[in-house]
Amino acid sequence: MIASLHIADVGPRRSLAALMRRPPTPATIPGLRQAQVGVGAELGKGVKAPPQFGRIGFVGFWDDEDAIDSFESTHHLGALFADGFSVRGEPLRAHGHWPGLPDDVPTGRHTEHKGRSLVITLARLRVRRAPAFFKASAGAEASLLKAPGVIWATALARPPFMSTCSLWESTKALSTYAYGHAEPGHPDAIHTDDASGGFHHRSAFIRFRPLAFRGHLDGRNPLAELAPADE
Repeated sequence: MIASLHIADVGPRRSLAALMRRPPTPATIPGLRQAQVGVGAELGKGVKAPPQFGRIGFVGFWDDEDAIDSFESTHHLGALFADGFSVRGEPLRAHGHWPGLPDDVPTGRHTEHKGRSLVITLARLRVRRAPAFFKASAGAEASLLKAPGVIWATALARPPFMSTCSLWESTKALSTYAYGHAEPGHPDAIHTDDASGGFHHRSAFIRFRPLAFRGHLDGRNPLAELAPADE
């Protein structure tokens, strides 16, 4: 399985038109296992963050890279992201379950990969748990924005679907943010989620090794200023 993340600034009209449609299904796009579409949202402001209605994101799980190539070159939704930023990634480890995610993806925290990493969280929020979720996530988002080693991050939403996407300089940097106690925002959010019986109907936290990236966002490529990726 290969994942792809696509983000583009397309304007409010085109963004809302895409959000009004149901996300693509495997029956409509060859090689697609699962897909979600969401509007961009700035991290760090919790429930107070206004949606970025001109910015749209797509997260897809695919059989292989040929399927992504075909989506980008022939599908109307793929064309929508032509002028944006995209990353492809190979799953390294996962916590939780999500349609299209293979059962054989490792679940342990340790991975052999040490270099740049892409982290995507996917969730279907329990509406009644929304206030508690946003309260807990506010601390995690604040810690993420000042975490050493974070390159770029955003949220995507199409309630009840929620997602965060972040790029990291190294496995060590993201692990320190996720599990360290110097800045306990994220570990505290995990504890609150576990103790409360869960904020979500379904969720997955997935780490990827970036395979390829292209394009730009806000006039720059989030990875272009860095040295070649470590393997």
